[in-house]
Amino acid sequence: MTNSRLNFAKTAPKAFKALIGLDAAARAGLDPALVELVQIRASQLNRCAYCLHMHTSDARKAGESEERLHMVAVWHEAGHFFSEKERAALALTEAVTLVSGGVPDDVYAGALEQFGEEELARLLALIFTINTWNRIAITTAKVPGTDERAVR
Repeated sequence: MTNSRLNFAKTAPKAFKALIGLDAAARAGLDPALVELVQIRASQLNRCAYCLHMHTSDARKAGESEERLHMVAVWHEAGHFFSEKERAALALTEAVTLVSGGVPDDVYAGALEQFGEEELARLLALIFTINTWNRIAITTAKVPGTDERAVR
């Protein structure tokens, strides 16, 4: 099957590069394992198979256990697999990704307590960024398992 949708990186290179810059700035100073957990959870919620495949692969390469990767989708029920800080990040990821109900004060306060203002700002930028990447991949019909980052 040929993808007849546009290649966002080639068609809107300035916007694409700006998003890469935001992504890099968001990640700076955040725990790489936490970054992948956040990106995995947002991609699950958004049903973005392309990004989910990419970030679970990245997490494995970084040494994340299969056990924890399988538990991300059910982290509420399997909270003992994740640190308090990771649980706060996952809760915030869900609230921001599913923002139509707003971000509950207790979720925001829990994340602020775990991260502090500066790190929380980077975490929020990361959540905003993965949601944007998900929407690009879904809209342009990216095929899971065809990580194009090396091609750029």
